[in-house]
Amino acid sequence: MLPDILTKCRQYLPTDAHTEVRVQKNRSCRVTLLSGNLTANAKSETSGVSARVYKGGVYGFSSMAECSEDAARAVLKAADENAHFMDRRVGRGKGALPTIQDGYLPLKSDISDPEQKLYADFAREIDAYIVEKYPNLASRAVIATADSLEKMLLTNDGMSGHTILPRSYMYVFLNSETTAGTPIEMFEAFGTSGTFDQNFTDPAALYGKIDALYERLMKKREGVYADAGKKTCILSGGLAGMLAHEAVGHTVEADLVLGGSVAGPNLGKVVASEKVNLTDFAHTAFGEEVPLPVYLDDEGTPAVDAPIIKDGVLVGYMNSRETAQHFGMQPTGNARAWAFSDEPLIRMRNTAIHPGTDKLEDMIASVEDGYYLIDTNNGQADTTGEFMFGVTCGYEIKNGKLGRAILDTTISGVAFEMLKTVDMVSDTVAWQSSGFCGKKQPMGVGLGGPAIRCEMMIGGR
Repeated sequence: MLPDILTKCRQYLPTDAHTEVRVQKNRSCRVTLLSGNLTANAKSETSGVSARVYKGGVYGFSSMAECSEDAARAVLKAADENAHFMDRRVGRGKGALPTIQDGYLPLKSDISDPEQKLYADFAREIDAYIVEKYPNLASRAVIATADSLEKMLLTNDGMSGHTILPRSYMYVFLNSETTAGTPIEMFEAFGTSGTFDQNFTDPAALYGKIDALYERLMKKREGVYADAGKKTCILSGGLAGMLAHEAVGHTVEADLVLGGSVAGPNLGKVVASEKVNLTDFAHTAFGEEVPLPVYLDDEGTPAVDAPIIKDGVLVGYMNSRETAQHFGMQPTGNARAWAFSDEPLIRMRNTAIHPGTDKLEDMIASVEDGYYLIDTNNGQADTTGEFMFGVTCGYEIKNGKLGRAILDTTISGVAFEMLKTVDMVSDTVAWQSSGFCGKKQPMGVGLGGPAIRCEMMIGGR
């Protein structure tokens, strides 16, 4: 656990400018088995302290790779000097940032730091199961991984907190080839927030999920290419979540709105079907804790939900204190930094489309000729909302019934146009949280949603 070096530093915080001082430790572990061979066995830890001061519309920042009171005082002094220097040179003349009522967010619980052997042993047991039950695979990979961010924060308006966000996952990759000899792959990530020893106590608990993954791979061996063109598609909750994150979420990060994203001129306008509601959730959604809960951001703002789309209308953005002031909105606690040496940026937390009332089986039955698309392995989108995702698992729908598996393909469109075609939304939500979002810094995020029926462009051969 991080030492409390900030309590005694309160007296050194500048009184004439918004100030944050943050102590942080990042841990990561990763073990990789490729066809049974140990190819990676890494463990890392970085820690340090940083400070940021806002003055007249500019920030001064400083960091040091040391966790001590002397280091905290040094970065506070340097950040304050940098802010005043920049203010004199830039001269934006902006007023103070909105203050947050003072408060304290205590650490819920400390986390364990399992030995590296635990990761390796668990991965070997999973690999042994795959080899014994499915010996004819072309290749396989098993990865055990975990990371955590521990932070202590103090601001000059009296907010302080101590948070730890651990997460851990098992990745399983299975490789084969089609009957025509084309290589194919299926993979899945198992896990969520929590340390590795909390999430993975018995390898047998994953066997059924691995069996299901293998079954999808075997169906893909007999797969066909999708017919290219505009089609009626049902996106799984995972794909709907990817769409919510990549094609919508980034356009409504307020710093990107200021940079000219499509969300700027569309605030208050219809951007989706009235069946679509979308929120960037802080820590609780639909009565349960989200995969990667955030209770306090790195500006000292208590995290609250950021409503984005309500009944098809674009109603808000994700904000920092500064952008909230600019747009006349509420700070939502979206300013987060990946490492102690990083400045906070507006980042997503757990971005999801809300569930509807439809049953997935009824949605499939409603499609005469289309596709049920389940998994993606990559995707890209820009601030216009235009997107393209790779689809690695999907099935034909013919006359209201699932048909043959399809081979790898793509889907594409413009989010605020495609979402207007949504006419059915399932009543269950699927979450994913194993990836990293890249926006100058990596960041672990959650994304999710229900299955949605829509019209979109699908690629072919």
